[in-house]
Amino acid sequence: MKGAGAAGPGRWVLLAALCAGGGCAGSLFQSKALPPTTYLLSAKLAGTPDAIVAADLAVQRPRVRTGLESDRIAVLYADRRMDYIAGARWSGPLDLVVQDLAVQAFDTGAHLRNVGAETSAFPSGYWLEIRVVDFQAEYATAESVPAIHVRLSARLGAAGDRRILGTFDADSVRPAAANRLKDIIDAYERAADDALAQIVAGTSHTLTGALEER
Repeated sequence: MKGAGAAGPGRWVLLAALCAGGGCAGSLFQSKALPPTTYLLSAKLAGTPDAIVAADLAVQRPRVRTGLESDRIAVLYADRRMDYIAGARWSGPLDLVVQDLAVQAFDTGAHLRNVGAETSAFPSGYWLEIRVVDFQAEYATAESVPAIHVRLSARLGAAGDRRILGTFDADSVRPAAANRLKDIIDAYERAADDALAQIVAGTSHTLTGALEER
């Protein structure tokens, strides 16, 4: 009879397999790779002196194009090959990042009575749906300085009857100052600000007209 601490043949086979696949000196649970740097974008739209628009807007969670639906920072080359910047991440999945940026943009660039994410507690009479079509650094060649391309498509609707009040397309391309991560992130923020400013302007104008017709 084997003792309580003895290892049968099956256990030795399993142990050998684990050592061959991952090492037996603790490397299975240790990594020398540095954790990725997290980047937080902020909207910097300037407010306008217009009167407050008596409308409550809910910004829905955006839909994101395939390949962009993560927290990775996307890169697109001239041959349409997509990659991601190593060691760098957004502060969250791109859909939540854009939703947060949109709420910030409306807070500072529009004068609505209330604006928030779709999960906000206040009831909203209008909703905004955003689709992220492009949100990547584009390289003409592997060695060139990239241009950041942000393209958004949005629909504004009335919450009561789901009627579409307007559609807006926003497209912005902003070159980075240099092929360095700091400059690339700065260009991302400028391109996102520009695209969201177009969405904010179209939405505010449409909401003003809709309220005047009531």
